[in-house]
Amino acid sequence: MKSPEALTMSIQLMTAAEGYSVQGRGPSIAADLVALASVAIGALALARAKGRIGTGNGRTGAIVAMAVGLTGMILAGVALAIADGGPGTGNGVVGSVFALVLGLLGMALGGRARARSRRAGLPADGLPG
Repeated sequence: MKSPEALTMSIQLMTAAEGYSVQGRGPSIAADLVALASVAIGALALARAKGRIGTGNGRTGAIVAMAVGLTGMILAGVALAIADGGPGTGNGVVGSVFALVLGLLGMALGGRARARSRRAGLPADGLPG
């Protein structure tokens, strides 16, 4: 049998957790994670395109970063559309805006890596073939 102190503590924890719900923030958190992944993939692709890591040119990573960034931005837009209330209401509005920014950053990094990998694939005279 539990001690009275343990029961009191568990009642206090349950009472404190009653008002907190991740359900409203769920889509926003998912969008944040996807957009953050696009930033990481884009940064790695850019480093690879610069020749700092690996032997590839980063073209595939760049395309993946742009696609994942777009997916994160779409998820953030959906999360913003279904959110009730504004910032500070606990519905993930601020997280969705943050995911939009991260997705845009991931797409920019991917685009930069794609452009750099395209230039890296050209011979010294700059003419293809």
